[in-house]
Order: sequence, then structure tokens, then C-alpha cells
Amino acid sequence: MEPPGGGYLHLGAVTSPVGTARVLQLAFGCTTFSLVAHRGGFAGVQGTFCMATWSFCFTLSGLVVACEFTRLHSCLHFSWGNFTAAFAMLATLLSATAAVIYPLYFTRMECLPEPSGCTARDFRLAASVFAGLLFLAYAAEVALTRARPGQVASYMATVSGLLKIVQAFVACIIFGALVHDSQYGRYVATQWCVAVYSLCFLATMAVVALSVMGHTGGLGCPFDRLVVVYTFLAVLLYLSAAVIWPVFCFDPKYGEPRRPPDCPRGSCPWDSQLVVATFTYINLLLYVADLAYSQRIRFVPTL
Repeated sequence: MEPPGGGYLHLGAVTSPVGTARVLQLAFGCTTFSLVAHRGGFAGVQGTFCMATWSFCFTLSGLVVACEFTRLHSCLHFSWGNFTAAFAMLATLLSATAAVIYPLYFTRMECLPEPSGCTARDFRLAASVFAGLLFLAYAAEVALTRARPGQVASYMATVSGLLKIVQAFVACIIFGALVHDSQYGRYVATQWCVAVYSLCFLATMAVVALSVMGHTGGLGCPFDRLVVVYTFLAVLLYLSAAVIWPVFCFDPKYGEPRRPPDCPRGSCPWDSQLVVATFTYINLLLYVADLAYSQRIRFVPTL
């Protein structure tokens, strides 16, 4: 809080390196979805996801800049440092995904059929460029606010805290593949894998929520020790899923070692099973890295 008589507005919120990154996020985000909404166009689940991502990130970035500029964040009853660090990491992942999906599904070098023509193509190309710049702006904020080794910071600004957001994001990709005709209910073993994904996701979200709400100090035991124990258990659980899922999906005794030739693309259970297996190994590596980094974190619960 500023002393009595101090300025109410904090110019550093927009002139500091982090503030500049946030202003660029607003500029690039607004430009991206304006180009798409005006003439670029979008359709289907992919286009809706991209527009929802850009709108969500722009709205929250605007709130962050407004609260920082007016110092209203000091009146909020949660950990502002944890919230901004978690949002920046989430926005980086979302904007990176949208920056890949939109050009992949909507950008073509040739002109579109009339009446859209070349104008819509040019707008889509421009939107793709600004979507990439938006991702870089959020990645820059994560790099600027990440806690350095030995530095005392909020938990979500540490490598371990940032990895929690990535783990939850990867788990959402796994859930999306599971519900897309993955046939996980055929065996008890694959149902166990789903239970592992769900349990670890819920525990990870609980850690993030406790950090953002600033309630890590009232758990009755040291939060950093609790995080290490949970992460160790998550590594063991994901290790079991990394062994069980491929066996019951790709072993000839239980599943298909290769993609069936008569399986239509876009609605093939084998494809979903492969996505789940791939991201299971990715999340296993993320939890192992988290366990290694969580041994030496230093953070202040109230930051």
C-alpha cells in the first residue's frame, strides 16, 4: 500500500518491462480477434476455441492492467502474485494453442471462394501473425516474472508452480481425447488410468487454488512439504498409467498395435488412444521435473 498522500495511479504498471508486455498483450489480443471477427471469419469447434481464447485472455489481461494501474489489487482478498503468475502461464499455453490451430484450419495461401475472396485470406494471414505475437507477449511475461534460483517469490511464479499449470493443461488434453471415443471403459485397467488422470488433475488444481486464494499457510503442515509428497505420489501414479495404458491399447492381446486401415480419420478410437498415451508420457516427465524443482523452492504464501 502507498503511504498517505502518495499517488493513486501506478505508472510502473504500464512502463515497467512486465507492464509493457501486458500492454502488448492487450494490443495484440484486440487486433487478433478484431481481424478474425471483421473479415477473417471462423467456424466450428476450432474457430470457436480460438475466439474464446483470445477474448478470455484479453479480458483478464485488461483486468490485470487496470488493477495494477489503479492499485486496486491491494484490496483483493487473494494472492495477487500467485494469480498473475498462474494466469500468465495459462494464457501462454492457450494463446500458443490458438496460434497453431487457427492457421492450421483457416489459413490457406490461395484465395477463398467468392464473396470472401482474397480479402478474407489476407485478414486470416494477418490474424495468424498477431496470434503468434500474442503468444510471445505472454511468454515474455512468464519469463520476466519467473522466480530465479534462490529468490523468494510467490509459489506460482516458481518453476514448480508454473509446471502445475502445464500439468493441468496437458490433463485437459488427455480428457478431451478420452471422451472422443477412446473406449477406455473396455478394461478395468484403462479405467484405473482414467482415475489416475482425474485424481492428479484435481489435486493439482487444489494446489493452484490454495496458492491463488492465499490459504497455503492454514493447512496444518508446511505447504512445500505437502507439495513434494503429492508430486512424488503423482509420479508413481502416472508411471503406472504410462505402463498400463499402452499395454491395454496397443498390445495385440488387448488392442491394436497399428492403426486399423478401415478406421475413419477424425473418429478413430486408435487415434484417441495414441493421443492419451503420448500426453501421459509428457505429463509423467512434467511431474518428474516438478519433483526435482520442488526440492529447492523458496516462496512466501502471502505474495
